[in-house]
Amino acid sequence: MRLQNGQPNALAHRRAALSAEGATILDLTLSNPTRAGFDYPTAAILEALAHPAVITYLPEAAGPRSAREAVGALHGVEPEAVILSASTSEAYGWLFKLLTEPGDELLVPSPSYPLFDHLAALEGLKARPVPSFLTDRWHLDLGALEAAVTARTRAVIVVSPNNPTGACLEGSEWAALCDICARRNLALILDEVFSDYLLEPGPEALPTALAGGSPPCETYVLSGLSKVALLPQLKVGWTLLLGPNLAARREALELIADQYLSVSAPAALALPALLALAPALQAQALDRLKANLTELDRRLKDHPHLSRLPVEGGWSVLLRLPAIEEDEAIALRLLDAGVAVHPGHFFDLPSRGYLVLSLLTPPGTWREGLARALPLLGS
Repeated sequence: MRLQNGQPNALAHRRAALSAEGATILDLTLSNPTRAGFDYPTAAILEALAHPAVITYLPEAAGPRSAREAVGALHGVEPEAVILSASTSEAYGWLFKLLTEPGDELLVPSPSYPLFDHLAALEGLKARPVPSFLTDRWHLDLGALEAAVTARTRAVIVVSPNNPTGACLEGSEWAALCDICARRNLALILDEVFSDYLLEPGPEALPTALAGGSPPCETYVLSGLSKVALLPQLKVGWTLLLGPNLAARREALELIADQYLSVSAPAALALPALLALAPALQAQALDRLKANLTELDRRLKDHPHLSRLPVEGGWSVLLRLPAIEEDEAIALRLLDAGVAVHPGHFFDLPSRGYLVLSLLTPPGTWREGLARALPLLGS
């Protein structure tokens, strides 16, 4: 995250200065899969994008049926339950337009990715964090979540696996969350972009909300090519509509989508072929995530004052260290030593005791970065 109170933060300033001086930075925050050294089937991707129908403009608000059928088959839903967008970020904006009026509120369990604050603010909304709690794993505080509901609350946003904690919804949490939303007439927006990347799931973890049965509340499940096929540059996301009142909500959401028609024809028409390529790309990423987690565990044995939290899924790991110094000060010190990490407070974690690292980092950079950074973290 580069902005803090609307301005570039101290880490962004320091990194820009070091780069201007020609310093080499070992980036342990890398989240762009196209820069992570994966082997992409370039010829097959280019062939998929050369679909002959791209030469004709055939606007469809929800996206081409062939693309929606492919997404439906991936998730086990009918194509009528699928609406394409250019990204999950755009899908959030459409859902906020559908569900809210300026001044309304959204509840977001935290720790969480800071994107929601910005997307909500763009629609004149307030994203209210509701802290989760940590025992053996991160848990939704369901009591606090329901207590936070006001007359202006319109939806709950949950990311599973969470970014950055990696926590997956458990079956009991899903059922309770659906019950709260149904009783309080709230929509549930569930972001499952990382659901293909399960690493250490607990026995009750839901791999996807679709495994929890039909929800009793209005539910929108988001995902997209950015994570599913490691192709963020092709800009295709999708929303699955679940629960009651689907026909009316679909019609209204299509009307919003029709004002934008933002999904590019080459990417949408290529979607069936690109999704067929996804399993091999995901396998590469999963191998990387697991290998980097193993390497971190190996090195932490030499630093008993440091530990890492369980990673049920996703691309991040939380490094826990003695809470004796502000996390931003630690991140700045590591940056001066040539290693980039995220301070935990970027994600609503406490400002002491946590750093966030990306398991997507190329192995050589990961090993060298850990070797340089871990000895600098105080006991």
